Amino acid sequence: MDDIWEVRALKYADRNSRTRADSFVFDDNHDAPHPMDYFIWVLTNGARQIVVDTGYDADEAARRDRPILRDPAKALEDMGLRADAVEEVILTHLHYDHAGSLHRFPNATFHLQEAEMAFATGPCMCHPTLQMPFTADHVCEMVRKVYSGRVVFHQGAGQVAPGVEVHCIGGHSRGLQAVRVKTVSGWLCLASDASHFYENFEAEKPFPIVVDVEDMLAGFRTIRRLASHDGLVIPGHDPLVTERFAIAEAPHIWRLDRGPR
Repeated sequence: MDDIWEVRALKYADRNSRTRADSFVFDDNHDAPHPMDYFIWVLTNGARQIVVDTGYDADEAARRDRPILRDPAKALEDMGLRADAVEEVILTHLHYDHAGSLHRFPNATFHLQEAEMAFATGPCMCHPTLQMPFTADHVCEMVRKVYSGRVVFHQGAGQVAPGVEVHCIGGHSRGLQAVRVKTVSGWLCLASDASHFYENFEAEKPFPIVVDVEDMLAGFRTIRRLASHDGLVIPGHDPLVTERFAIAEAPHIWRLDRGPR
């Protein structure tokens, strides 16, 4: 059926030098190690492919001293997808690690929350703390795509395709959106940075990079409602995803739609 989708997570980077202080505002063991993985996602129903987020490339990796394991566009090629042939991309938000390779997708239409575009180009970017996760070149590239007619803006909830929805969550970034996908296992929620780790939403612990703590806390409950069960909530950066989902189709590709093991 056209509204049932396969979902894959493609890991392109990790950071193993982090601690729990980098992941949780309230925690009793802030010095303990807490690694992070970086993913993009691919949805397919056999006839149609949708890429969720574009990751960041080697240039951005060098600027931020955050090396990548593989170029996200190259990772897509292992699925038989060329970035310059991708027709649809959902951007969960415009932070550097989710929208850092926009130029590699010249023929795509991008789905973005209106609130995110306003946030990334508005007065909040005068504050270095709020500006830090964004890269000006990426934002300017998105503005160019707006002017070329390649952006579809959503306000709150919207449908991208039958069985694929976006829902504005906010919290971590003003226009952060989660992606709800209908699969053979039920409704799956790609939370992206609405919950970086399982522990964020399971224990309702806010992540330190936050615009609105109330929105973030409400978002933890929203992503749980969007999924058929908690096992189908997929955090944006948790290495546990690669352990809970047993189907690895390549060393960096995990099948998610069949549910956790």
